[in-house]
Amino acid sequence: MIQYFDPQPTELPARMPSPFTVPPHPLAFRAIRELEVGSLCEGRDEGKMFGVLVVRDPAGRIGYLRAFSGMLDGSWDRDGFVGPAFDAAARAAFWPAGEAELGVLAAEQRMLDDDPAHAEHAAIVARHAGELAALKAHHADRKEQRRLARAGGGSHALDQQSRADSAERRDLERAHAAELAPLAAGVAELTERSSQLARRRAARSRDLLVQIQDTYAFANARGEIKTLRELFAPDSPPGGAGDCAAPKLLAYAYRHALQPLALAEVWLGPPPSAGDRRTGACYPACRGKCGPILAHVLAGLDAEPPPVFGDATQIAADEPRVVFEDRWLVVVAKPVGLLSVPGRSGLLTDSVQTRLAARYGTVHVVHRLDLDVSGLMLVAKDDATHAVLQKMFARREIHKRYVAILDAAPAPALGEAGTIELALRVDLDDRPRQLVDPIHGKLAITDWQRLGGARVALYPRTGRTHQLRVHCAHPAGLASPIAGDRLYGTPGARLLLHAEHLAFAHPHSGERLALELPAPF
Repeated sequence: MIQYFDPQPTELPARMPSPFTVPPHPLAFRAIRELEVGSLCEGRDEGKMFGVLVVRDPAGRIGYLRAFSGMLDGSWDRDGFVGPAFDAAARAAFWPAGEAELGVLAAEQRMLDDDPAHAEHAAIVARHAGELAALKAHHADRKEQRRLARAGGGSHALDQQSRADSAERRDLERAHAAELAPLAAGVAELTERSSQLARRRAARSRDLLVQIQDTYAFANARGEIKTLRELFAPDSPPGGAGDCAAPKLLAYAYRHALQPLALAEVWLGPPPSAGDRRTGACYPACRGKCGPILAHVLAGLDAEPPPVFGDATQIAADEPRVVFEDRWLVVVAKPVGLLSVPGRSGLLTDSVQTRLAARYGTVHVVHRLDLDVSGLMLVAKDDATHAVLQKMFARREIHKRYVAILDAAPAPALGEAGTIELALRVDLDDRPRQLVDPIHGKLAITDWQRLGGARVALYPRTGRTHQLRVHCAHPAGLASPIAGDRLYGTPGARLLLHAEHLAFAHPHSGERLALELPAPF
């Protein structure tokens, strides 16, 4: 299982790097390069996340383990790769029978849902709707005729016709009800039985899921063992927790007395439907599904702590610099690494908002820039100004222009400019990453313009989180991440994205303000 190599002592990490840090340690990256990329990616519509863990065995030899996320080709096991983290024997004792039971319930429900009575009932309901609509149209014509006739007198006969039309409609509705009643009762019974089966299947699925989760147990360097549900308590583990490459690798290492030295995860193959992965790119472990597990399994090991993004202690106290200011508002130059507003958890309070509040008292951030983005940012000094500026943003009366350098120039086929429309939502398993989701996402629109080479101008019409970063990186966007993007591309010294232009009518004077802050790159 271990693939051995012979690094120099100076090549070994002094401490195990955090699995949440990219790029990976050079030894882990060396192991990634030895993965059989061709055979692992061949013929796949969508790629998969693979992982490597550099280890030291009890004899002191250095090698690495390999694993894949979830299943590969419908199987949990593949020669040369670490198996799942769950107890296979314990799972086999109940899951095949449980899976078969769920299959029987699903088949019974399909039979009820596919009963011909449903189609027959639907056809009669449709025919009834057509007949009633035709009668209503006929009655509407007669009503118009009566209206015209009443202008010439003789309303008694016309009133009789009106009552006759009402009676005719009631007769039709009674006939429809009588025809539908026997079939409706049968359909209602089928629907209720189907609902009962669905509830039974859902309850049984929940019971089996708990049993499955209890087959996962993770040790750490201190020998402490916790189950999957213990690690996520009091919440329930998210779907797929424990099946990512990193937990598999570390669980195997502890079971076989191997010392973890460095870990890395890489996406191989075509991007997923969300477009948030590129083949050959390394990614940090996800914090949603893997965070609690890795925090436990690394306990007792000399490992680097996870990076804390948003810790602005290295940013000068006089930042952010003021670009424009009057009694109502202030525009500042936000530096990279400073939050726009305090973090939700309450652990990170340093931000543009808190620093300006210390200078001016209460302030209101009108729009936000990502932690990794620099540039112009608008802040109101009072409630009334804030309310007006927010309405102006909603009406798209405040114009913003960003400049970015991509990893590669946009393809010539995209032309010199264009518009990207991709709906976005948060990745629930790996916040704050965003995913493209046309069903559940919120529409995000970005205009773009080529500036030469890999440099582009970006004009957001909407203000979704990470909108510009995802629109650049996604295959349906510019298909090239912004250079230095640690979330959607390849980490670098900084994200090469900068808010360079801000233009709007002053909310009180009406004066047109157009502010420029050239990009530092």
